[in-house]
Amino acid sequence: MQEEKNVSAPQPETPPNSFAFFQNRDCAFFPCHETERPDQFNCLFCYCPLYALGRGCGGNFKYLPGGVKDCSGCLVPHVPENYARITGSYEKIMERMQRMEELGE
Repeated sequence: MQEEKNVSAPQPETPPNSFAFFQNRDCAFFPCHETERPDQFNCLFCYCPLYALGRGCGGNFKYLPGGVKDCSGCLVPHVPENYARITGSYEKIMERMQRMEELGE
């Protein structure tokens, strides 16, 4: 009797720092931004921590009428190579949050 093989869809190669990459292809919104590299689309920062930095986030965004920040054209948090950039900004985010607390916002 011939043994059956478990055949699954090919998976993207795991980056060397796999803790810095997560992908949820079962998400109804995957990928949530247009990309030419869906196999490299990183879902780890699904909601971008840099959003809190406003204009200082360094991403490709625009403000809509009414002041809402539109990040639909930005891939910064979804590029695996930007893990260090995101986590390296946590101190700035904490400082901004502290200033907001001091101002009562």
